[in-house]
Amino acid sequence: MALIELSGISRTFRLGDSEVHALRHIDLDIAPGEYVAVMGPSGSGKSTLLNLMGLLDRPDAGSYRLEGRDVTTLTAEEQAAVRSRRIGFVFQSFHLVPRLTAADNIELPMLLAGIPPAERKKRVAQALREYGLTERAHHRPDQLSGGQRQRVAIARATVMHPAVILADEPTGNLDRATGEEVVHLLEALNAQGVTLVVVTHDPTLGARARRQIVMEDGAIARDSADGAA
Repeated sequence: MALIELSGISRTFRLGDSEVHALRHIDLDIAPGEYVAVMGPSGSGKSTLLNLMGLLDRPDAGSYRLEGRDVTTLTAEEQAAVRSRRIGFVFQSFHLVPRLTAADNIELPMLLAGIPPAERKKRVAQALREYGLTERAHHRPDQLSGGQRQRVAIARATVMHPAVILADEPTGNLDRATGEEVVHLLEALNAQGVTLVVVTHDPTLGARARRQIVMEDGAIARDSADGAA
């Protein structure tokens, strides 16, 4: 069974008097444990696709099944519950809460999901160790380097043990060496069985994925799973 099944997904935005077809009849299956890069020029629909897969947006048409469940029919509250437990996000600009420490940022998803305090404390300590952040546990984001902030973001994304990690330009704000470090962290998670979907403009990063999906004008132009990349 596919982890992610998109069938006939379309998304249109209104800009003044005009319509922008951000996604056009997308059919896409992603299996558990896959490592997929979504590429294409700006405006091709990459981020819209990622937002839909992450339940941050709803399609105008089509269905989305996650782990066999049709999530397009869920209420906003039900979608939020699925998102918090099954989907991890890593963003280019980190999206950390500025006033919270590294440890508190990592803990936040568990707090929102109602995980008991003892379990939260154990998982935060483990994440800080695994990502080399123990010495930075009580530092706020503005006291961390870009690489450290992205490590906190990855720790936060994985602390709920999600089925899939969606990464939107995860190395975009990092120098090459730090970006390599972040990519290796994400690939290590994929090697442990976590499905990884990366949106990127960087052809070098895209080439590292085992499957490349190239988007143009809101549609899938090429998919290496079809032998056409």
